[in-house]
Amino acid sequence: MSELTFEQMLEDSIKTIHAGEVVEGTVIDVKPDEIVLNIGYKSDGILTKNEYTNDPSVDLTAAVKPGDTMEVKVLKVNDGEGQVVLTYKRLAADRGNKRIEEAYNNREVLKAVVTQVLDGGLSVVVDEVRVFIPASLVSDTYEKDLTKYAGKEIEFVISEYNPKKRRYIGDRRQLIAAKKAELQKELFERIKEGDVVEGIVKNVTDFGAFVDLGGVDGLLHISEMSWGRIEHPKKVFKVGDNLKVLIKEINGTKIALSLKFEDSNPWKDAAGKYAAGSVVTGKVARMTDFGAFIELEPGVDALLHVSQIAKEHIEKPSDVLSVGQEVTAKVVDFNEADKKISLSIKALSAPEPAAQEEADADEVSVDIDAVIAAQEDE
Repeated sequence: MSELTFEQMLEDSIKTIHAGEVVEGTVIDVKPDEIVLNIGYKSDGILTKNEYTNDPSVDLTAAVKPGDTMEVKVLKVNDGEGQVVLTYKRLAADRGNKRIEEAYNNREVLKAVVTQVLDGGLSVVVDEVRVFIPASLVSDTYEKDLTKYAGKEIEFVISEYNPKKRRYIGDRRQLIAAKKAELQKELFERIKEGDVVEGIVKNVTDFGAFVDLGGVDGLLHISEMSWGRIEHPKKVFKVGDNLKVLIKEINGTKIALSLKFEDSNPWKDAAGKYAAGSVVTGKVARMTDFGAFIELEPGVDALLHVSQIAKEHIEKPSDVLSVGQEVTAKVVDFNEADKKISLSIKALSAPEPAAQEEADADEVSVDIDAVIAAQEDE
């Protein structure tokens, strides 16, 4: 019986491997672009960065260190230079496919970091399996710019699983919709008309602002933003502002909000400040052919009829007045019920008999009704 040579004994002691086999290796060296492993074979195994992960941002020298052990799959026993080519990501992907399948079947909520923001959506990696989340499934509202999601961890469910085509689709929208529905239910069970609640301005438009009350948006119409006149909502509010708002009305799932709190209602003390016969000062807020509206304070406007501007005849208010101009006039009529005040400059410069003054007040009051009615029709 012939004796085995040292080389033959050494070769017999080294295990044999084949492509597709899963082996365990020990890291003996880590470079920026590859990992070298001892897999108990006559040649070391080479694991390139591209075969380690699908995430290009990963730093191999930080992710792996000499002495670590890891399971890998053999791609090639000999790459032509005597080295064994290994893959870690494909082994992880095989296991990841099973993980994705289970999540799909169980409607499990997954978490992953967004690795890429694409033109049509987001890309995330779950156990080395790429999952694509189309832009239409990222949120329950249209989002033009998805870059804010880059590098952030998000939750989603698998809505489509097709391993043959390697098509894995994620859906974040339905989670958001479900969460909002839950918050809506909780909110409507908690609030009622007349409550004062806190909210955050979510969007500002020409006609008002939408305020997030915690899963439900309420509309703060421009007419409810102040007792005074608001030129444009965007000059008063911006997205992100915190507000305390009054719930004025709840109609189904629609909530109307207001900032016109009764304790700050300027008409509350108006009867004492603007009683008939009082002399007041205000600024011209706007003008019509009938007269000029004078703002006595935010939320309290009075009508200075064209016939009461001066002793002489005036064709239209803009001939002698301008918006923003300060004027002093006498209150000739105060109607608290209808929130109407009539002024006269003429009454200051040339006092008239009481009977005539009352007649003038009646004339002005009629014209006020006409102007107010015309404005409400608009």
